[in-house]
Amino acid sequence: MNLPNALTALRIFLVPWLVVLLLTRTHWGWFLGLVVFTIAVITDYFDGWLARKRNEQTKLGAMLDPLADKLLLSAAFISLIELEMAPAWIVAVIIGREFAVTWLRSEALGRGIVMSASGAGKAKTVSQIVAIYVMLLALRMPVFEILRAPSLFVALGLTLYSGYDYFRRFSRAGAKS
Repeated sequence: MNLPNALTALRIFLVPWLVVLLLTRTHWGWFLGLVVFTIAVITDYFDGWLARKRNEQTKLGAMLDPLADKLLLSAAFISLIELEMAPAWIVAVIIGREFAVTWLRSEALGRGIVMSASGAGKAKTVSQIVAIYVMLLALRMPVFEILRAPSLFVALGLTLYSGYDYFRRFSRAGAKS
């Protein structure tokens, strides 16, 4: 267990805490949920950065990091449905895309095709994080309410585009092999 993998494990550990804190529907629950989400997002950045900088990339980390991301973002989005900040259909599309791309990458790996994260996939993740922050902040700060729908639709658009991009890349890679 190296430091990058420990940070990824911490992110997974924080997921149930995030849900509990957000769904307590209290001021402190909201604030602590925001803090937990922020810590998790920071660990997401630093685990990859440290793994590359220290040359500590592992198969375990390569498997756990995307899982931790999916758990964190899915838990946050599902909690935001319960808090009436995110429409269920948008969250269903976002999570459905995650399952589809995870299956696709697994299928590709089984065929000897490595599908690394794309720029569109990274932009998708950033847009989802921003949308979650906007919705969380809108719970207590009405000024963010005006950004809620646009941030969600940007995240939805990038989610759909990046999913399309993965399937397109898989199709092209499969045609070459």
